[in-house]
Amino acid sequence: MTGDSRSELFFLPSWPPVPDAVLWVSLTIVVAGLIGEFVFRSFRLPRVVGYAVVGTVVSAFGLGPSDTILKPSFRLIVDLALALLLFELGSRISLRWLRTNPWLLATSLLESALTFVAVYFTLTFLGAEARVATAVAAIAVAASPAVAMRVASEFEASGQVTERMILLTGLNTFYAVLATRFVFGWLHAQHAGIWLGAIAHPLYLFAGSAVVAALLAYSVSLIARRLDLRNENSALLLLGMILLALSLTKMANLSTLLVPLLAGVLLRNSSERPWIWPRHFGTAGGALVLMLFVITGSVWSFDALMAGAGLGLAVIAVRLLAKMLVTVALARPSGISFRQGVALGVALSPISGVALVIMADLQGLYPEFAAELTGIVFSAIAVLELIGPIAVQAALRYVDEDNIR
Repeated sequence: MTGDSRSELFFLPSWPPVPDAVLWVSLTIVVAGLIGEFVFRSFRLPRVVGYAVVGTVVSAFGLGPSDTILKPSFRLIVDLALALLLFELGSRISLRWLRTNPWLLATSLLESALTFVAVYFTLTFLGAEARVATAVAAIAVAASPAVAMRVASEFEASGQVTERMILLTGLNTFYAVLATRFVFGWLHAQHAGIWLGAIAHPLYLFAGSAVVAALLAYSVSLIARRLDLRNENSALLLLGMILLALSLTKMANLSTLLVPLLAGVLLRNSSERPWIWPRHFGTAGGALVLMLFVITGSVWSFDALMAGAGLGLAVIAVRLLAKMLVTVALARPSGISFRQGVALGVALSPISGVALVIMADLQGLYPEFAAELTGIVFSAIAVLELIGPIAVQAALRYVDEDNIR
């Protein structure tokens, strides 16, 4: 085509057409939504399994992240989706329950401590460096709030195991964030020789996150006095407030995981009445959660699996064993049966979004050290992203708390 004819047809698109990010994101949402619905209707499995399958396929074709754990645009989606889920989870955690039943707190502390110790000694026994084993053990303490909230909501689960799963998942997230920040401080002290930062960093993180969380909780409680938070407009307002809180969190270099979790806990325990939200704060939140599972399912590679698959599987096994030993041993004292203790231990097995965010934070500070953990952590995420939701559903069904058949 000559230059003149090309200028005359300026309104035609270039050839071949170049798809933009919006096309890929929308296509991903459509495909993941369809597969999720197919998995749910055909096999009665959680829809998030279908979302994770899409992410796994994306990564298998080499379309997932390669040089960075989370690109900035992906990080925003993950942070906001996790913030919604953690805020919703925190608003269901009653601290009064811990006071009236101290064995719950004992269960949480012991299963987290045993998980850390078991993972650390297993990795060092298998030849991992002590600092690598320490970092992976701290990350392994966390359970998955995304899986816990999504599966419980999707299958309308209710009962002792469901509520304890939510409580212990929230506490595990808190422990894991603080533990990994101590690891970050230790790494900084080794590199810069400033040991004060090893202690000051976690303290600043907790205190600063608590302040921002208190501001968010107070703002939501003020709005709740005048608006019905269950309608669509209020849900969008809540979404905007949480996004604003995340922006302040990032500006202050605080934890995007602790702020929404603590805000939900403060809100729940400042009032006698329960807080009821639209599931994941409406359609926009549901799309974010869908993308969260797709992104989490895509951040692995064959190279990473080959480098750490054996150690990753070992972490999965000892982590599950440690959590189950404690939940079963303390089942009777805490007020549940042996059967419920087994189910609770299984329900705490998933690990995904929280581990991914911690790894992204670590890569931003110490990329070379983060690369040493990638094979182990991503192997665990790749496996548990697929079987974790199924394990939670099976655990809740085992104790008849799954209300959709």
